Amino acid sequence: MNPATAFARVLVDELVRGGVTDAVVCPGSRSAPVALALHQAELSGRLRLHVRIDERTGSFLALGLAKATGRPVPVLTTSGTATAHLLAAALEADQSGIPLLLLTADRPPELRGTGANQTVDQPGIYGGTVRWAADLGVPEEGREAAQNRYWRSTAARALLVAAGALSGDPGPVHLNLALRDPLLPDEHDPRPAPPSGVWAGRPDGAPWTSVAPGTGPGTGPGAMVTTPPAPGAAGPVRARRTLVVAGDAPVALGRSTAVVAGQRGWPVLGEPSSGTWGGSTSVRGTALLLGTDWAAAHRPDRVLVVGRPTLSRPVSALLAHPDVVVDTVSPHPRWPDAGRGSTRVGGVLPDPGAVLGELDISGHVVPDGWAQEWTDAAARVGAAVDRVLDATPRLTAPRLARDLVAGLPAGALLVLGSSNPVRDVDRYAVPRAGLTVLANRGVAGIDGTVSTAVGAALAHQGAGGGPAFALLGDLTFLHDLQGLLLGDGETVPDLTLVVPDNDGGGIFAQLEPGRPEHAAGYRRVFGTPHGRDLVGVARALGWAATSVHDPDGLRGALALGGPRVVVVRGDQRAEAELARTLREAAGAALDQSQRS
Repeated sequence: MNPATAFARVLVDELVRGGVTDAVVCPGSRSAPVALALHQAELSGRLRLHVRIDERTGSFLALGLAKATGRPVPVLTTSGTATAHLLAAALEADQSGIPLLLLTADRPPELRGTGANQTVDQPGIYGGTVRWAADLGVPEEGREAAQNRYWRSTAARALLVAAGALSGDPGPVHLNLALRDPLLPDEHDPRPAPPSGVWAGRPDGAPWTSVAPGTGPGTGPGAMVTTPPAPGAAGPVRARRTLVVAGDAPVALGRSTAVVAGQRGWPVLGEPSSGTWGGSTSVRGTALLLGTDWAAAHRPDRVLVVGRPTLSRPVSALLAHPDVVVDTVSPHPRWPDAGRGSTRVGGVLPDPGAVLGELDISGHVVPDGWAQEWTDAAARVGAAVDRVLDATPRLTAPRLARDLVAGLPAGALLVLGSSNPVRDVDRYAVPRAGLTVLANRGVAGIDGTVSTAVGAALAHQGAGGGPAFALLGDLTFLHDLQGLLLGDGETVPDLTLVVPDNDGGGIFAQLEPGRPEHAAGYRRVFGTPHGRDLVGVARALGWAATSVHDPDGLRGALALGGPRVVVVRGDQRAEAELARTLREAAGAALDQSQRS
């Protein structure tokens, strides 16, 4: 074998040994040896390969696969500008703690800085976004045994770092792969045997390096980190009324939180992607409830923050209140601290439930009926919201969010886009068990949402899960149209994309100024109307598509299965006015209950 082919086959073999089951390839010439090795591994049944022509789409597809499986997923690009398109997904993986492996092919050193095509300074291109990076040396003739050890140990380390196996801090890792001609194999063998002889790995298919049993995050005395009391505090504060605020978090952490909260009698204000939905003390309509006088009168003594809350300004205000003790449980060492007031911080591995229990304050007593007060208040708010939403047969964005969540089959996956869709679900949907809900809340951008949903759906259904759905705005949909482009031979997910179409950025309606001299520029600069028929756009890219206008139409469209796009037309101004009406209805419902 020529050196580039040997390297590629050893690298792919070690990735498979380390647990990689899916890989994404974007086309290019410099990456040819690794792309061919991945294709050969798929032909041999060792992994599943996904090919995308756009690197940003490919990287978010890998992100969705990794988010749904919890395993590192590599995405391979050629050299040059192709590498830059991975940055947005790397940023999301960094902030969300998603194990993403960025494999970028590169020119050998003698061609760098010479003006050669598709050559940029790739080592360190992702900066502090990645957990670790390595610029691998060029494969060469000779020194085969030493190179085999180097390549395999580097690949194994990349997977362990990406998975957070020792740090508890999973995230993206970058391997820059310098390759010299010849790039194609000397022989044609579509299913070559795994590397052997001088290129062999560990016996019995074991990875070159693995984590020893009993080691890793959360297993030693440093698993719990406790900060000292705030200056001037007379010892630890004994909290009596605890409220759980659950933000975006791994599913296992969210489910443990729901169980512990139910046992302790703690109300749970859980974002859709928190994993806490369906718990016995889950509260509907967090943002609407916290924005009322009732919530101010029922302020907790302590808030236990789990995961990373990102959706609600009232939540941030609560966490910054000087009379509220804040304890935090984080899935990685970089814990959220919206109000800069966390008193104690706990890790979650290997037993989230145990850590949640440790964060319970000695002598803590929950007043009788504390959780019931919150769930009753949420029920009153929910009833008021439902009356407003049901008063019109039209599928407004809030009603769409509520009805979509209620109408999904058990075992379904739901991916939520940023901006209004995830907030509409948070405000108006009824939390329910039996769904897996994911969202890109690390950086909370709209980048790559279609591709993330495709990747998550493929992983969910590959593991035996049910159909997948995504709720995403029209600009989010248009921003990642390449994600709809599934090439010949690619696995097609059972995925239905539901797109509320306001002909522009509906979330910016809250910024619209009252002064008329600014109104003329608002729609162009913030509303950004696109004027496109999204049904036609989807069909042009090979997806079945339809437009619906009422709840019956939605139910019928959801039952058809995917891949499919369902478009619901709306109006930016009308949606903004409806949001105000719903907030007022929520406040009035609680005011009336307090007077009675």
